[in-house]
Amino acid sequence: MHILPLAAAVATEATGRCLVLVHPETGVASASRPDERNWRTHRNLDLLRAAVSIEPSSDVARIVTELAALLAADFADVVAVDLAEAVPQGDDIPAVTRFGELHLRRMAAVRRGGGWPAKLSVEGAETPTVPDFPELRLLQEGHGVLVNDIDALKASLGHDPGLVQSVIPEGTHSGLSAPLYARGLLLGAITVWRTRWPTTPFDGDDLALLEQIAASAALSLDNTRRSLRERHAATALRSSLLPRSIAESTAAETTGMHLPASPGTGVSTDWFDVIPLPGLRIAFVIGDVVGHGIHAAATMARVRTAVQTLADLDLEPDELLTHLDDLVTGPAADRGAESGSDTDVLGATCLYGVYDPGTRKCVVASAGHPPPIVVRPDATARFVDLVPGPPLGVGGMPFEPAEFELEPGSVLAFYTDGLVDFPTGDVGHGMERLRHWLSAHAGPGRNLDHVGRGAFTELLDMARPDDAAVLLARTRAIPAHDIASWEFPADPSVVIRARELVTRQLADWRLDHLTFTTELVVSELVTNAIRYASGPIGLRLIRDRVLVCEVSDPSNSQPRLRRARSTDEGGRGLFLVAQLTDRWGSRYTQSGKTIWTEQFLGAER
Repeated sequence: MHILPLAAAVATEATGRCLVLVHPETGVASASRPDERNWRTHRNLDLLRAAVSIEPSSDVARIVTELAALLAADFADVVAVDLAEAVPQGDDIPAVTRFGELHLRRMAAVRRGGGWPAKLSVEGAETPTVPDFPELRLLQEGHGVLVNDIDALKASLGHDPGLVQSVIPEGTHSGLSAPLYARGLLLGAITVWRTRWPTTPFDGDDLALLEQIAASAALSLDNTRRSLRERHAATALRSSLLPRSIAESTAAETTGMHLPASPGTGVSTDWFDVIPLPGLRIAFVIGDVVGHGIHAAATMARVRTAVQTLADLDLEPDELLTHLDDLVTGPAADRGAESGSDTDVLGATCLYGVYDPGTRKCVVASAGHPPPIVVRPDATARFVDLVPGPPLGVGGMPFEPAEFELEPGSVLAFYTDGLVDFPTGDVGHGMERLRHWLSAHAGPGRNLDHVGRGAFTELLDMARPDDAAVLLARTRAIPAHDIASWEFPADPSVVIRARELVTRQLADWRLDHLTFTTELVVSELVTNAIRYASGPIGLRLIRDRVLVCEVSDPSNSQPRLRRARSTDEGGRGLFLVAQLTDRWGSRYTQSGKTIWTEQFLGAER
């Protein structure tokens, strides 16, 4: 605390009589009696309680405006709150900063009785740069300043008329300024002035009160700044993880979007993904993580990455969710025990589905997530008959898959509970509302992006306690003339027949430039299937932007790529396949396994 020379002084005798010293220029008297001191004490306590009780908010401007209005009501005539620009933006502030190095902006400006002094720096304007002087250095060091000698302050400002008018209200006779310091960071300052006569000038008690108020306000403002910084980081993390909103593929036209909850609830942690799979298939994923903020966004990132990794293994939906549940159960329990936070994987929901445009079949499984809606080309809509399993992290329970066939042009709608869970009704009612809305608006020819945004607009209230996400997919089918499939017995003699059929089919498709490599691939894969399997062998070719070759057998043995030694008589088949094709892999099915390859068609198609 630092006090400049007082304009008037008061002394009280032991008898209780007041000695009044009158300022020689203004003639204003200042007196202090016991009843006045009691009144000031109660007023100061009430003011401090009210300032401390200002409700926390994610809006910095609201906090400082309420504070300025409170101070202007019964403490000062003019109140200004100046903040570093980094505070409302949620940016970092250097640990040690001088006022001259801070870009300050007036965030609140209130005058008792309304209006604002002419030429004084207004709300929203950058704070004027002032020359260095002792009182400013005191502020920079975290001390409040009492100004009762306005002429001395004007001299410190260099008697610059423009600067004086922008810093000091006209008619001012007393002022206080207290820095907003929190956690070693200088956030700004609160400055108050008294301009009315007769009005008692500020004194040391007033300065002590303002310093207490400033300390409390600074902590609240810094909490808000840190919360905004975390929100921005979580938003950036989330945005970097989500796929493009609209995507085209052979299997489906897809669009996805999300809408965060009402301001102040944190960053949306609903998520979705569209993952291309071998054989021109496509995987749809949608999920919901418990909680908001940077920790929930990081949890979402972990779950999404785990799903993508497991999807690369080409697992069935129920098997993928089982592995995902195994992955998150242990870490979730460990972190929960350490931090006691509910912002974790435990309780997250996820729905995973795979659509095959060759067979037009879709298989989905759910970990605590609501079932998707199918809108047929005739605009009828129904829920998929799916029994959701437990949310992720529960463990020990199986996930039941549901398989169904889709007509080309059908719309699959995946959504999170934020779109159907309303305060005025149960989830079932919200799901029915969504089904009816999609039936009326998601028919053939409707733009999926408009459908999704329309669902948000029509079905959601402005006050949303939860996030909402929707993923829409209009399915396609591979034309029958672009698919060829055969089945052979497990007999070595069928290898020649398989090569002949493939050669003929490629000629019909005018893909003669791929005949040689495809014959070799088919020979190796069919031969391996006959050698290690004991049932029928399936062969399928699909023509699209790539040529897909699939060989299926009832064996569950895992194919392994290895480099054969010069003395080995075998073991070169998969190595040869890998060298001849652009991509290859394998996946397990309920009846065995499938080995697949892809070759780019090039410019000749």
